[in-house]
Amino acid sequence: MTGEQIYVFAVLAATLGLFIWGRWRYDIVALLALLAVLLGGIIPAESAFVGFGHPAVITVAAVLVISRALQVSGVVGWIAKRLAEAELSPSLQVGAITALVAALSGFMNNVGALALLLPVVLQIAKKSGREPRELLMPLAFGSLLGGLTTLIGTPPNIIVAAVRADYADSAFGMFAFAPVGAAIAAVGVVFVSVIGWRLIPSHEGSGKSDTMFDIEDYITEVEIPEDSVLAGKTVREAYAAGIGDDIVFVSLIRGSRERLAPAWGALLHAGDHLLLEGHAQSIEESVKATKLKLVGNRDLHPDVLQTDTVGMMEAVVMAGSRLINRTAGQVRLATQRHINLIAIARHGEPVRRRLNQVRFAAGDVLLLQGNTDTMPEELADLGCLPLAERDLTLHRTPSLLPAGIFLVAILCSALGLVTVPIAFLAAVVLMILSGKVTLRGAYNAVDWPILVLLGAMVPVGLAMEASGASALIADGIAGSSAYLPPWAMLTVVLVATMMLSDAMNNAATAVLMAPLAAGIAQRLGVSPDPFLMSVAVGASCAFLTPIGHQSNVLVMGPGGYRFGDYWPMGLPLEILIAIVAVPMILWVWPL
Repeated sequence: MTGEQIYVFAVLAATLGLFIWGRWRYDIVALLALLAVLLGGIIPAESAFVGFGHPAVITVAAVLVISRALQVSGVVGWIAKRLAEAELSPSLQVGAITALVAALSGFMNNVGALALLLPVVLQIAKKSGREPRELLMPLAFGSLLGGLTTLIGTPPNIIVAAVRADYADSAFGMFAFAPVGAAIAAVGVVFVSVIGWRLIPSHEGSGKSDTMFDIEDYITEVEIPEDSVLAGKTVREAYAAGIGDDIVFVSLIRGSRERLAPAWGALLHAGDHLLLEGHAQSIEESVKATKLKLVGNRDLHPDVLQTDTVGMMEAVVMAGSRLINRTAGQVRLATQRHINLIAIARHGEPVRRRLNQVRFAAGDVLLLQGNTDTMPEELADLGCLPLAERDLTLHRTPSLLPAGIFLVAILCSALGLVTVPIAFLAAVVLMILSGKVTLRGAYNAVDWPILVLLGAMVPVGLAMEASGASALIADGIAGSSAYLPPWAMLTVVLVATMMLSDAMNNAATAVLMAPLAAGIAQRLGVSPDPFLMSVAVGASCAFLTPIGHQSNVLVMGPGGYRFGDYWPMGLPLEILIAIVAVPMILWVWPL
């Protein structure tokens, strides 16, 4: 083993460790890995940024924008509304939800498909009297299963297709994944619908809005006496006068008038009543410091904190949100965005610490108060998903133009008239020019951390090949062929990819595993296609943990799931997929 190979293996081990640790976001880890192989002289400086122009990166970006256009077109929302109105048995309900999100995920970003249906599924759960946890994990798993069916269903498929071009005359086509992926998705949907949802652990009180956000525990009514230091001061000045930094002014009551979310310049008078939100100890300290008079909790419900212009909204913190590892004060939620943080729920249970000191985490459910017109846009900018139906999406007349443009792009690429990146890039331009998605909306739709991850990890893969590290691993694994037949080696690659995908980002898993799998196939003297397909399947089967895929993270808070709640349904599902996938791959893509 050469010094370069030892260095690359050390970088790879450190990168995998940081991915699994999760303390730093995956795009930062990928950039660190890129810098490491550059500074180590493994790849030349001119190759540092070739990944950012890679066809896979362009295709992923285009698919994300197209998904956004399909979401706002109203077509998918119209279908979802029909599902919400249907009266179905528990298993049929789970089956319909799982099948619908799987079908959508085949042709749009799977996270986008889940985000679109998540509020609808919460309404279905409320209407049918079921716990959200029974429906949300099937929703997440269905989005992963659907991504297996087409080239654009999930980034790993796009990555694997691009790697195939290095070992064959062309990349995998749009529907090359369909025979294997559709069979796996069909079996997975049936399993989730009939057996899987029954295996989800239940925790009393978790995942229900009425227990996640007990408003009375967070809001206290106080009166401003004549001798209070707050009399005659503005809301902003009240903080300097002794109101704690983690206290929120929810409402200002003067006589018969009530002003929700009072502006920072609002003047406080003696005799005013205030609704303050915060930790009990914080409120007690503030009352003493400012000589406020406790009036006692009223019969508070979220509805009393809303008017025609100010309202309450629940939102989940998405993976990659700019809120992650930051507090409400650090992102200036109240001062800059005019949004009050009322409560936080984590794993389905309320956080009962000082809210201003809580660092947000992916999957947290936030109870927020703000302007009903501007809050959705602010939340989208922060990387949060509102857990409520948007009338604009679900009730307006659907537009078929984005779907038509998308269909033409698929046909052009499937017929070989243009490559997939060019076809989808043209579709994005047409959607913007037709006004079906705004330029700002297009940029907001792109998941930039994923693009940075892909752009940075492609040169790291080149470093593995240039140093001979990939060849060394492939030779070692191929040496087992004396004991294992090729189909068993294929199974090993599939299971290893599944295990990696459960612990780290699935796109990073595909970047690392696809060239390695193709190298193993070459040394065995067989076609690389079935081995690449096994990587595509394994990379999208992150069913054991919430950290393997963004879809799993998104449902964690609303469903009240804990880290260990995924494997009871996920493990038998992964075993079932392995049993179905290996013979299907070998039948469709012979060795």
